[in-house]
Amino acid sequence: MKRNTLAALPLALAMAGAHAQSTVTLYGVIDVGIDYANNVVSGSNGNVVPGSGGKLTQMQSGVPLGSRWGLLGTEDLGGGNQAIFRLESGFDAATGGLGGGLAFSRNAYVGIKSNQYGQLTFGKQWDASVDIVEPFTLNGQYGGWYFAHPNDMDNLDNGFPINNSVKYVSPNLVGFTFEGHYSFGGVAGQFSNNSSYSAAAGYSHGTFSAGVSYLRINDPITAVAGYGSGGGYVNTIYGDALANARYQGALSAGAAYVLGSLKVGADYSNVDFAAGPGGHDLHFQNYEVSGIYSVNSALIIGAGYTFTTGLEHATDTSPKYHQVNLIAQYSLSKRTSVYVMGIYQHAAGAAQYAQITSFNPSSTQNQVVTRVGITHSF
Repeated sequence: MKRNTLAALPLALAMAGAHAQSTVTLYGVIDVGIDYANNVVSGSNGNVVPGSGGKLTQMQSGVPLGSRWGLLGTEDLGGGNQAIFRLESGFDAATGGLGGGLAFSRNAYVGIKSNQYGQLTFGKQWDASVDIVEPFTLNGQYGGWYFAHPNDMDNLDNGFPINNSVKYVSPNLVGFTFEGHYSFGGVAGQFSNNSSYSAAAGYSHGTFSAGVSYLRINDPITAVAGYGSGGGYVNTIYGDALANARYQGALSAGAAYVLGSLKVGADYSNVDFAAGPGGHDLHFQNYEVSGIYSVNSALIIGAGYTFTTGLEHATDTSPKYHQVNLIAQYSLSKRTSVYVMGIYQHAAGAAQYAQITSFNPSSTQNQVVTRVGITHSF
């Protein structure tokens, strides 16, 4: 009995050592708040209900930061190499529902990370523009999807992750980083159908940082869970173009500079919904400037302005949108913050209806949304 115990001791120590080199971290964010919108129409089967429209008060989850929980795992393989995985699920803190009805709606991937050669992962994950350019938008830092460019047409608020994707992230090379992904469409005999790809490059040195990216999605209405009209939701900004698009392309760029307690940023995106031969295309450009000021260690104030101009090739008309975003956030602790935010959008040119991201459109050219909320991370 004693001999068997002593013989098993080296194996037990080896197993304990191997276990010590593997970690699994549970993490998450819970965000919930109360919204007020001054004018929101009703939708039916993806169409505006005539004569509808009124004030809306609602509880909504996951706005500045998506409510989520996840598991992040690493295993040391030696030589500066690791096996990694992430499983991340969104959820609705107001109802307890799963994000999109999926077990892991945000990320589900596995791969290898090397200190020397970078990271290669396989599964459901964000495209390169989300990692490199989104941080230069105000919505990528504070405010979330309500602050996004109209209906997040460029995915710079990570409105959707990419399924069936292979993604590479380079190590930091004297301040430069590079990323790219390719997603397999999985359609027999049609290699490009439902496929997507992205490429991005970023640079950071001291108080200055910048990035540029390109994202292309073939057959976006079926390839990703984007902002397509349907059920009670109506996308008046680009819903029809999305439904008929052969591909959606977004060229994006951004930069930021820190001046003491003030961080100023700017970003731009050029978005195409291309219908293919014989179709009619819709084109948008988004210009955003923003600033974030740290009043003290607990209080930040953020403000941004976005101008969006479009071109509808079928009618040779130009819809335009002006949007102002404001937020004040106060940290009660390292994990808990309270905030108040406001959004105003004005539709101009050929645009008949204002529509702040995630809401049904206004019955007029103006829409206002205000929100108070609380965020806790763990």
